[in-house]
Amino acid sequence: MSDNIKILVVEDDKNIIEALQYILEKEGYSISIASSKTEALTFIVKNKFNLFLVDVQLPDGTGFELCKYIKNNLDLPVILASAVGEEANVVYGLDLGADDFIVKPYRNNELIARINCILRRENRNKSKNIIIYRNIRVDLRNAQVFNIQNNEEIILTSLEYKLLLLFLKNKNKLVTRSEILEKVWDIDGNYVNDNTLSVYIKRLREKIFSKDEKESIQTIRGIGYILND
Repeated sequence: MSDNIKILVVEDDKNIIEALQYILEKEGYSISIASSKTEALTFIVKNKFNLFLVDVQLPDGTGFELCKYIKNNLDLPVILASAVGEEANVVYGLDLGADDFIVKPYRNNELIARINCILRRENRNKSKNIIIYRNIRVDLRNAQVFNIQNNEEIILTSLEYKLLLLFLKNKNKLVTRSEILEKVWDIDGNYVNDNTLSVYIKRLREKIFSKDEKESIQTIRGIGYILND
């Protein structure tokens, strides 16, 4: 679970920082430390993290504010921590989108268990938003398609992307031209005619597949198409 997992700890108490760094690094996590809201935001802009452990009381703001920023802009897991476990604080933090709220002082085994639980849940959610097909990875959450070999994004038009999803959801099944024309519209909301569809299929093949894979989208003449495994 801990391989290549990066955690940003936002905490200004040096003793707690030292203890957390020891505990988390012992578990194999890669740890960065920010001692203020401002420093944390700088870290977030310049680095990628898998999870954030954020103290509610910071020298230049609150962990609540930071949690709200992370959830609105990154949608990544946040654990809030506070020495004050008042119900109002816990409810407020969870309402902001925090994935958990821990009352300090930390209990080491409990902290690790909660982190692992959140990361497992996050991995399950991510897997539901990713489709892998041959050399491509489709990120459903962000409507992006990537070449797995070089991790470069394949730029598709809105209609090309819709076509690809339609084929992927009906893999190894015949999708008739009439079905496609009923379900796919161009970006201006105009109906796509039969001739235009042929052009889009051709473009999709050229963008997604190598020369020897273009028949992955098989043409059933006069009827429709099949996306083969």
